[in-house]
Amino acid sequence: MIARVYTVAFEGVDTREVDVQVQIASGLPAFTIVGLPDKAVAESRERVRAALGAIGLALPARRITVNLAPADLPKEGSHFDLPIALAILVALEVLPRDEMAGYTALGELSLDGNISFVPGVLAASIGAMAAGRGLICPAECGPEAALASSGEILAPKSLLGLVNHFKGTQVLSPPRPLIVMPLQMGGGLDLRDIKGQETAKRALEVAAAGGHNLLMLGPPGSGKSMLAARLPGLLPPLDPSEELEVSMVASVAGELRGGVISRQRPYRDPHHSASQAAMVGGGMRARPGEISLAHLGVLFLDELPEFSRLVLDSLRQPLETGEAVVSRANAHVRYPSRVQLVAAMNPCRCGYLSDAERACSRAPRCARDYQSRLSGPMFDRIDMHIEVPAVSASDLRLPPPAAGSAEVATRVLRTRNIQTERYRGLAPNGQPIRTNAQADGELLQRVAQPDAAGEALLAEATERMKLSARSYRRMLRVARTLADMEGAEKVTRLHIAEALSYRRLDLGQ
Repeated sequence: MIARVYTVAFEGVDTREVDVQVQIASGLPAFTIVGLPDKAVAESRERVRAALGAIGLALPARRITVNLAPADLPKEGSHFDLPIALAILVALEVLPRDEMAGYTALGELSLDGNISFVPGVLAASIGAMAAGRGLICPAECGPEAALASSGEILAPKSLLGLVNHFKGTQVLSPPRPLIVMPLQMGGGLDLRDIKGQETAKRALEVAAAGGHNLLMLGPPGSGKSMLAARLPGLLPPLDPSEELEVSMVASVAGELRGGVISRQRPYRDPHHSASQAAMVGGGMRARPGEISLAHLGVLFLDELPEFSRLVLDSLRQPLETGEAVVSRANAHVRYPSRVQLVAAMNPCRCGYLSDAERACSRAPRCARDYQSRLSGPMFDRIDMHIEVPAVSASDLRLPPPAAGSAEVATRVLRTRNIQTERYRGLAPNGQPIRTNAQADGELLQRVAQPDAAGEALLAEATERMKLSARSYRRMLRVARTLADMEGAEKVTRLHIAEALSYRRLDLGQ
């Protein structure tokens, strides 16, 4: 008789059910795994054999065939170890057949029989709950699984402990989810550490309040990286649904160790040598990239022109749609990538274009060549462009400002709450709208329609500045955020004027 245990295969943050079927038949001794297994799955034979031996069970000298159905779905990863071992134990009548049919199992086996950490347990937990089954996972992943599932979860440390649980000689305690709350609003790095740069701080608050993309241009040492590093402290903590979305991506990437889950928004700052696969996602197993690991948080790209042109252009579609699509010959997966992009760059390679004493002799050609590395379409997808001038000695002697990150974070939260109420129930294509930066089309025209004076200024600026349709929409979103920060119902001429001031940069000129 064929023994069955259920597990999952991963397709992005989604799962596909896999039926692990084991048949022990007469014939020459063999242990065969079929069903498009990759190298890690094929090597499960030796790990399963050693783990069963560690608990005092030897494989019978018969023909053992393991089929991973559906057979045309590629199977990747070491998490198939545990379900294969459990299916063999069911076939050997060590574990009850009926009870095991009510669980989805995943985990990697050590040679001594312990069950090791595997990525993707959170997604597997959601899939098991949807199928009406319990979950068996490694003990280290138990808190992660308990975050999303209200069903039965078994998180044993070893294969022997799991067998004893089903035998009734040991009881496994259900795991509890662990949540790490931010210590305080604006906790961590503080805006008070930055001297001067009041215009840049204002732009940072506007970007935080509306979820807008931001580009900072200025000489080395002007504080661009310091400003970006303080943005996460201005953003409100993740709500439960957002927390689950972020944790799903981190789980699939294997970055959710120990079940420790933070409500702090992600902050990713990859080096400019990052490849396209590292940034957008890909590789042999189509793993999520930096833009997906920063989902609902901040993606900071320092020294923006130093990134590969191919890498930067690959970000254009995820920034527009909020979704990164990784296409391979044997895989086509999607990862969420609704990020707030913050970028920083020098005006030229040496960085001192506007300093008459230190500017290079190749100016302005040096600036044109350096800034032109950023394509027009990519530049167009950034809502706000600001200059961050060098900090003077007099600025450094100033006392710390009265308003720090905690005060600014409170104002940002108030503005975000206004947007939450406005867009409540408005979810085109099933995608909830959380900030003004996500509003588009007819909805944007309705909520950000300026008054007569603002309309006239907008029309004139569109003609003079040659704004594209995308730039026009992004400028309207910023204006709507500025109105929300003041608690105004209508977008006025002043809001349009300030929004236009954040689109003055003309790179390459």
